[in-house]
Amino acid sequence: MSGSDDARRNSVGPVLRAGEVADAVVEAMQQDNPGKEFVIENRIAYVRVETEGECFIRQETLSEALGRPITMPEVEVNLTSFAGRIETTDTYMRFYLEKTL
Repeated sequence: MSGSDDARRNSVGPVLRAGEVADAVVEAMQQDNPGKEFVIENRIAYVRVETEGECFIRQETLSEALGRPITMPEVEVNLTSFAGRIETTDTYMRFYLEKTL
């Protein structure tokens, strides 16, 4: 097994319906997680965003990226799946692993 396969197993992040919310999530995640490298797969109908171990999306950053206020429940409506575990509050979403391989 290669190192890239191991990293893929330890990936976390959202899978979102393609559109303005997905585009804003990508932008916000890059701002909210400085120093993290993301793999972004645009599959026309959906966008998968992955990084290793843990990442956050803050509501404030997402609203700025979108150009309008957005609530985290509105993000959840666009969230079709995710890798890892998820923690949601009114102000952020956190994708994380309890264990790494």
